[in-house]
Amino acid sequence: MSFFSKQFIDVIHWTETGDSVLAWRFPMEDQEIQSGAKLTVRDSQLAVFVNEGQIADVFAPGLYTLSTHTLPLLTNLLNWDKAFKSPFKSDVYFFSSRLRMNQKWGTATPITIRDREFGAVRLRTYGIYAYRIDDPRIFHQKVSGSRGVYLVGDLEGQLRNTIVGRMTDAFANANVNFLDMAGSQAHLAQTMLAALGPVFAGLGLSLDSFVVENISLPEELQKMLDQRIGMNMIGDMSRYTQFQVAQSMPIAAANEGGGAAGIGAGLGAGMVMAQQMMSAMKPASPPEPAPPAPQAPAVPAAPAAGGATKFCLNCGKPIPKAARFCSECGGAQQ
Repeated sequence: MSFFSKQFIDVIHWTETGDSVLAWRFPMEDQEIQSGAKLTVRDSQLAVFVNEGQIADVFAPGLYTLSTHTLPLLTNLLNWDKAFKSPFKSDVYFFSSRLRMNQKWGTATPITIRDREFGAVRLRTYGIYAYRIDDPRIFHQKVSGSRGVYLVGDLEGQLRNTIVGRMTDAFANANVNFLDMAGSQAHLAQTMLAALGPVFAGLGLSLDSFVVENISLPEELQKMLDQRIGMNMIGDMSRYTQFQVAQSMPIAAANEGGGAAGIGAGLGAGMVMAQQMMSAMKPASPPEPAPPAPQAPAVPAAPAAGGATKFCLNCGKPIPKAARFCSECGGAQQ
Protein backbone atom coordinates (compact mmCIF):
# COMPACT_ATOMS: atom_id res chain seq x y z
CA MET A 1 0.00 0.00 0.00
CA SER A 2 2.98 2.34 0.50
CA PHE A 3 3.61 2.17 -3.22
CA PHE A 4 0.14 3.44 -4.05
CA SER A 5 0.38 6.18 -1.42
CA LYS A 6 3.30 7.84 -3.17
CA GLN A 7 2.81 10.86 -5.40
CA PHE A 8 4.00 10.57 -8.98
CA ILE A 9 5.24 13.52 -11.03
CA ASP A 10 3.81 13.78 -14.52
CA VAL A 11 4.99 17.26 -15.59
CA ILE A 12 8.43 18.76 -14.97
CA HIS A 13 9.11 22.40 -15.95
CA TRP A 14 10.53 25.66 -14.65
CA THR A 15 9.30 29.21 -15.06
CA GLU A 16 11.92 31.80 -14.13
CA THR A 17 10.65 34.42 -11.72
CA GLY A 18 13.63 36.81 -11.81
CA ASP A 19 17.03 37.59 -13.26
CA SER A 20 19.14 36.38 -10.36
CA VAL A 21 18.84 32.57 -10.67
CA LEU A 22 21.40 30.57 -12.64
CA ALA A 23 20.49 27.02 -11.52
CA TRP A 24 17.37 25.60 -9.88
CA ARG A 25 16.60 22.08 -8.66
CA PHE A 26 13.11 20.73 -9.30
CA PRO A 27 11.56 19.95 -5.86
CA MET A 28 11.20 16.20 -5.46
CA GLU A 29 10.91 15.46 -1.74
CA ASP A 30 9.21 12.05 -1.59
CA GLN A 31 7.78 12.33 -5.06
CA GLU A 32 8.90 10.12 -7.90
CA ILE A 33 8.94 10.67 -11.63
CA GLN A 34 6.36 8.57 -13.42
CA SER A 35 7.44 6.74 -16.55
CA GLY A 36 6.04 8.70 -19.48
CA ALA A 37 6.16 12.03 -17.64
CA LYS A 38 6.56 15.19 -19.68
CA LEU A 39 9.65 17.35 -19.40
CA THR A 40 9.41 20.90 -20.76
CA VAL A 41 12.64 22.83 -21.33
CA ARG A 42 11.95 26.35 -22.54
CA ASP A 43 14.13 28.54 -24.72
CA SER A 44 17.09 29.96 -22.82
CA GLN A 45 17.00 26.90 -20.51
CA LEU A 46 18.85 23.61 -20.18
CA ALA A 47 17.97 20.62 -17.99
CA VAL A 48 20.17 17.98 -16.37
CA PHE A 49 19.14 14.63 -14.91
CA VAL A 50 21.26 13.47 -11.98
CA ASN A 51 20.89 9.98 -10.58
CA GLU A 52 22.78 8.71 -7.55
CA GLY A 53 25.25 11.57 -7.81
CA GLN A 54 25.99 11.05 -11.54
CA ILE A 55 24.75 13.11 -14.46
CA ALA A 56 22.48 10.88 -16.53
CA ASP A 57 21.57 13.17 -19.40
CA VAL A 58 21.38 16.80 -20.58
CA PHE A 59 18.31 18.20 -22.36
CA ALA A 60 18.21 21.20 -24.70
CA PRO A 61 15.03 23.29 -25.18
CA GLY A 62 12.06 21.16 -26.19
CA LEU A 63 9.31 18.85 -24.96
CA TYR A 64 10.33 15.33 -23.91
CA THR A 65 8.52 12.20 -22.80
CA LEU A 66 10.63 10.44 -20.22
CA SER A 67 11.02 6.82 -21.18
CA THR A 68 13.70 4.28 -22.00
CA HIS A 69 14.29 5.95 -25.36
CA THR A 70 14.80 9.43 -23.94
CA LEU A 71 17.04 8.34 -21.04
CA PRO A 72 19.35 5.67 -22.46
CA LEU A 73 22.26 6.61 -20.24
CA LEU A 74 20.13 6.51 -17.11
CA THR A 75 18.90 3.07 -18.12
CA ASN A 76 22.47 1.85 -18.49
CA LEU A 77 23.44 3.21 -15.09
CA LEU A 78 20.62 1.42 -13.30
CA ASN A 79 20.73 -1.71 -15.43
CA TRP A 80 16.95 -1.80 -15.52
CA ASP A 81 15.17 -4.51 -17.46
CA LYS A 82 11.62 -3.39 -16.75
CA ALA A 83 11.56 -0.67 -19.43
CA PHE A 84 10.41 1.87 -16.83
CA LYS A 85 7.20 0.02 -16.00
CA SER A 86 7.76 1.12 -12.40
CA PRO A 87 8.50 4.75 -11.45
CA PHE A 88 12.08 5.93 -11.03
CA LYS A 89 13.51 8.65 -8.83
CA SER A 90 16.06 11.23 -9.92
CA ASP A 91 17.08 14.88 -9.45
CA VAL A 92 16.31 17.35 -12.20
CA TYR A 93 18.25 20.63 -12.40
CA PHE A 94 17.29 23.53 -14.64
CA PHE A 95 19.89 26.05 -15.84
CA SER A 96 19.25 29.50 -17.29
CA SER A 97 21.30 29.80 -20.47
CA ARG A 98 20.35 33.36 -21.42
CA LEU A 99 22.85 36.21 -21.38
CA ARG A 100 23.71 37.83 -18.08
CA MET A 101 24.34 41.36 -19.29
CA ASN A 102 25.65 44.50 -17.65
CA GLN A 103 27.81 42.58 -15.20
CA LYS A 104 30.19 45.11 -13.69
CA TRP A 105 33.89 44.69 -13.02
CA GLY A 106 36.50 47.10 -11.72
CA THR A 107 39.77 47.43 -9.84
CA ALA A 108 39.19 47.80 -6.10
CA THR A 109 42.75 49.16 -5.76
CA PRO A 110 45.00 50.67 -8.48
CA ILE A 111 47.16 48.27 -10.46
CA THR A 112 50.77 49.21 -11.29
CA ILE A 113 52.11 48.86 -14.82
CA ARG A 114 55.26 50.02 -16.61
CA ASP A 115 54.79 53.00 -18.92
CA ARG A 116 57.32 54.09 -21.55
CA GLU A 117 56.67 57.80 -20.98
CA PHE A 118 55.95 58.08 -17.25
CA GLY A 119 57.84 55.04 -16.01
CA ALA A 120 55.68 53.14 -13.52
CA VAL A 121 52.06 54.32 -13.22
CA ARG A 122 49.08 53.16 -11.17
CA LEU A 123 45.80 52.75 -13.02
CA ARG A 124 42.15 52.37 -12.16
CA THR A 125 39.83 50.78 -14.69
CA TYR A 126 36.29 49.45 -14.88
CA GLY A 127 33.73 48.18 -17.36
CA ILE A 128 31.01 45.61 -18.04
CA TYR A 129 30.80 42.10 -19.48
CA ALA A 130 28.15 39.55 -20.46
CA TYR A 131 28.22 35.77 -20.07
CA ARG A 132 25.91 32.75 -20.17
CA ILE A 133 25.89 29.10 -19.16
CA ASP A 134 27.16 27.13 -22.14
CA ASP A 135 27.87 23.66 -20.71
CA PRO A 136 25.50 22.78 -17.83
CA ARG A 137 27.34 19.52 -17.18
CA ILE A 138 30.60 21.35 -16.32
CA PHE A 139 28.78 24.12 -14.47
CA HIS A 140 26.94 21.57 -12.30
CA GLN A 141 30.09 19.57 -11.58
CA LYS A 142 32.39 22.52 -10.82
CA VAL A 143 30.19 25.40 -9.69
CA SER A 144 26.57 24.89 -8.63
CA GLY A 145 26.68 21.28 -7.41
CA SER A 146 23.67 19.93 -5.53
CA ARG A 147 22.44 23.30 -4.22
CA GLY A 148 18.73 23.89 -4.58
CA VAL A 149 19.26 27.41 -5.97
CA TYR A 150 22.43 29.00 -7.35
CA LEU A 151 22.33 32.79 -7.89
CA VAL A 152 24.23 35.24 -10.05
CA GLY A 153 25.58 36.92 -6.93
CA ASP A 154 27.17 33.67 -5.80
CA LEU A 155 29.41 33.72 -8.87
CA GLU A 156 29.98 37.47 -9.24
CA GLY A 157 32.98 37.80 -6.90
CA GLN A 158 34.84 34.89 -8.50
CA LEU A 159 34.42 36.27 -12.01
CA ARG A 160 35.31 39.85 -11.05
CA ASN A 161 38.52 38.84 -9.28
CA THR A 162 39.48 36.61 -12.20
CA ILE A 163 39.08 39.55 -14.60
CA VAL A 164 41.18 41.92 -12.47
CA GLY A 165 43.85 39.22 -12.09
CA ARG A 166 44.24 39.03 -15.87
CA MET A 167 44.03 42.80 -16.37
CA THR A 168 47.64 43.53 -15.32
CA ASP A 169 49.05 41.04 -17.83
CA ALA A 170 46.83 42.38 -20.62
CA PHE A 171 47.93 46.00 -20.03
CA ALA A 172 51.59 45.08 -19.70
CA ASN A 173 51.60 43.12 -22.97
CA ALA A 174 49.68 45.82 -24.87
CA ASN A 175 52.76 48.13 -25.03
CA VAL A 176 50.50 51.19 -25.07
CA ASN A 177 51.34 54.42 -23.23
CA PHE A 178 48.83 55.64 -20.69
CA LEU A 179 48.03 58.75 -22.76
CA ASP A 180 47.19 56.48 -25.73
CA MET A 181 45.08 53.99 -23.79
CA ALA A 182 41.90 56.03 -24.21
CA GLY A 183 42.08 55.37 -27.94
CA SER A 184 42.96 51.71 -27.43
CA GLN A 185 40.15 50.63 -25.09
CA ALA A 186 38.47 48.56 -27.81
CA HIS A 187 41.76 46.77 -28.54
CA LEU A 188 42.33 46.10 -24.83
CA ALA A 189 38.79 44.76 -24.51
CA GLN A 190 39.38 42.29 -27.36
CA THR A 191 42.64 41.22 -25.74
CA MET A 192 40.83 40.58 -22.45
CA LEU A 193 38.03 38.72 -24.24
CA ALA A 194 40.54 36.33 -25.82
CA ALA A 195 42.45 35.85 -22.55
CA LEU A 196 39.36 35.21 -20.40
CA GLY A 197 37.49 32.97 -22.85
CA PRO A 198 39.24 29.72 -21.82
CA VAL A 199 38.92 30.62 -18.13
CA PHE A 200 35.15 31.03 -18.41
CA ALA A 201 34.86 27.87 -20.52
CA GLY A 202 36.55 25.94 -17.72
CA LEU A 203 33.53 26.81 -15.53
CA GLY A 204 30.99 25.86 -18.18
CA LEU A 205 30.42 29.51 -19.15
CA SER A 206 30.73 31.47 -22.37
CA LEU A 207 32.06 35.05 -22.22
CA ASP A 208 30.10 36.80 -24.98
CA SER A 209 31.27 40.41 -24.58
CA PHE A 210 33.77 42.45 -22.63
CA VAL A 211 33.90 46.25 -22.48
CA VAL A 212 36.54 48.57 -20.98
CA GLU A 213 34.61 51.74 -20.11
CA ASN A 214 37.29 53.85 -18.46
CA ILE A 215 41.00 53.91 -17.65
CA SER A 216 42.15 56.59 -15.22
CA LEU A 217 44.79 57.51 -12.68
CA PRO A 218 44.25 57.77 -8.92
CA GLU A 219 43.12 61.23 -7.78
CA GLU A 220 46.52 62.47 -6.62
CA LEU A 221 48.24 61.44 -9.86
CA GLN A 222 45.40 62.82 -11.97
CA LYS A 223 45.91 66.29 -10.43
CA MET A 224 49.60 66.22 -11.38
CA LEU A 225 48.72 65.18 -14.94
CA ASP A 226 46.14 67.98 -15.18
CA GLN A 227 48.80 70.52 -14.17
CA ARG A 228 51.16 69.23 -16.83
CA ILE A 229 48.44 69.33 -19.47
CA GLY A 230 47.53 72.88 -18.43
CA MET A 231 51.11 74.14 -18.84
CA ASN A 232 51.34 72.51 -22.27
CA MET A 233 48.07 74.15 -23.30
CA ILE A 234 49.20 77.61 -22.16
CA GLY A 235 52.24 77.59 -24.44
CA ASP A 236 53.11 81.27 -25.14
CA MET A 237 52.81 83.02 -21.76
CA SER A 238 52.43 86.51 -23.23
CA ARG A 239 49.58 85.47 -25.51
CA TYR A 240 47.90 83.70 -22.60
CA THR A 241 48.14 86.90 -20.52
CA GLN A 242 46.62 88.92 -23.34
CA PHE A 243 43.80 86.41 -23.57
CA GLN A 244 43.17 86.68 -19.82
CA VAL A 245 43.09 90.47 -20.04
CA ALA A 246 40.63 90.36 -22.95
CA GLN A 247 38.39 87.96 -21.05
CA SER A 248 38.44 90.17 -17.93
CA MET A 249 37.65 93.48 -19.69
CA PRO A 250 33.86 92.91 -19.86
CA ILE A 251 33.87 92.01 -16.17
CA ALA A 252 35.82 95.15 -15.31
CA ALA A 253 33.50 97.32 -17.40
CA ALA A 254 30.47 95.90 -15.61
CA ASN A 255 31.85 96.84 -12.20
CA GLU A 256 32.08 100.37 -10.83
CA GLY A 257 34.33 102.11 -8.32
CA GLY A 258 36.35 99.81 -6.10
CA GLY A 259 35.35 96.66 -8.01
CA ALA A 260 36.80 97.90 -11.27
CA ALA A 261 39.86 99.27 -9.50
CA GLY A 262 40.40 95.91 -7.79
CA ILE A 263 40.11 94.04 -11.06
CA GLY A 264 42.50 96.48 -12.72
CA ALA A 265 45.02 96.02 -9.94
CA GLY A 266 44.66 92.28 -10.25
CA LEU A 267 45.22 92.39 -14.00
CA GLY A 268 48.26 94.62 -13.52
CA ALA A 269 49.72 92.21 -11.00
CA GLY A 270 49.01 89.33 -13.39
CA MET A 271 50.82 91.08 -16.24
CA VAL A 272 53.81 91.81 -14.01
CA MET A 273 53.91 88.18 -12.93
CA ALA A 274 53.67 87.01 -16.53
CA GLN A 275 56.55 89.30 -17.52
CA GLN A 276 58.65 87.96 -14.65
CA MET A 277 57.90 84.37 -15.69
CA MET A 278 58.81 85.18 -19.31
CA SER A 279 62.05 86.81 -18.19
CA ALA A 280 62.89 83.82 -16.05
CA MET A 281 62.33 81.47 -19.01
CA LYS A 282 64.64 83.48 -21.34
CA PRO A 283 68.32 82.44 -21.49
CA ALA A 284 70.62 84.58 -19.37
CA SER A 285 72.61 87.22 -21.36
CA PRO A 286 76.35 87.77 -20.71
CA PRO A 287 77.12 90.65 -18.30
CA GLU A 288 78.11 94.03 -19.84
CA PRO A 289 81.71 95.21 -19.31
CA ALA A 290 82.13 97.71 -16.48
CA PRO A 291 82.83 101.35 -17.59
CA PRO A 292 86.44 102.63 -17.01
CA ALA A 293 87.01 104.50 -13.78
CA PRO A 294 87.22 108.34 -14.25
CA GLN A 295 90.72 109.80 -14.05
CA ALA A 296 91.43 112.60 -11.55
CA PRO A 297 92.43 116.02 -13.10
CA ALA A 298 96.12 116.78 -13.11
CA VAL A 299 97.23 119.04 -10.27
CA PRO A 300 100.20 121.34 -11.02
CA ALA A 301 103.21 120.48 -9.00
CA ALA A 302 103.78 122.77 -6.09
CA PRO A 303 107.18 124.55 -5.92
CA ALA A 304 109.74 123.26 -3.59
CA ALA A 305 108.99 123.97 0.05
CA GLY A 306 112.46 125.38 0.70
CA GLY A 307 112.46 128.32 -1.91
CA ALA A 308 110.58 131.69 -1.74
CA THR A 309 107.94 132.29 -4.40
CA LYS A 310 106.00 135.08 -5.99
CA PHE A 311 103.27 135.31 -8.59
CA CYS A 312 103.71 136.32 -12.23
CA LEU A 313 102.43 139.81 -12.92
CA ASN A 314 101.14 138.69 -16.32
CA CYS A 315 99.62 135.12 -15.92
CA GLY A 316 99.50 134.76 -12.09
CA LYS A 317 101.46 131.53 -12.01
CA PRO A 318 103.77 130.94 -9.00
CA ILE A 319 107.45 131.51 -9.90
CA PRO A 320 110.63 131.76 -7.85
CA LYS A 321 110.97 135.12 -6.12
CA ALA A 322 114.35 135.77 -7.70
CA ALA A 323 113.13 135.10 -11.32
CA ARG A 324 113.08 138.13 -13.64
CA PHE A 325 111.01 136.40 -16.32
CA CYS A 326 107.94 134.03 -15.96
CA SER A 327 108.71 130.49 -16.98
CA GLU A 328 105.09 130.05 -18.15
CA CYS A 329 104.29 133.13 -20.22
CA GLY A 330 107.76 134.76 -20.50
CA GLY A 331 106.58 138.06 -19.09
CA ALA A 332 109.16 140.40 -17.46
CA GLN A 333 109.01 140.71 -13.70
CA GLN A 334 110.01 143.53 -11.44
